Amino acid sequence: QLVESGGGLVQTGGSLRLSCAASGLTFRNYAMGWFRQAPGKERNFVAGISRSDDETIYRDSVKGRFTISRDNAKNTVYLQMNSLKPEDTAVYYCAARMGLPPSGIHNDYHYWGQGTQVTVSS
Repeated sequence: QLVESGGGLVQTGGSLRLSCAASGLTFRNYAMGWFRQAPGKERNFVAGISRSDDETIYRDSVKGRFTISRDNAKNTVYLQMNSLKPEDTAVYYCAARMGLPPSGIHNDYHYWGQGTQVTVSS
């Protein structure tokens, strides 16, 4: 089970830190990813991190603003979001991928959280 938290309403230029707590799986064996879905749009990749925290990948539009990290002792993955823009508004989902490097492809992930809403006001 993956449970996201930390979403909310923030003004343009603000920051939020999303968390995703994992249970029922051996967290250290999974690469993790964050995706987002805006109303009426498809779910898009945001960031990914390898199971050993030695590789991260990002979509171009968030590079330099978002940072993905993980704490395997706490079974938690984070997404620090800075310099937020209205176009970052979406439901953010975390996902787990068994034993493989991070991927930007939705279908490569095996488990998904329920999502947390992020709204950036202009």
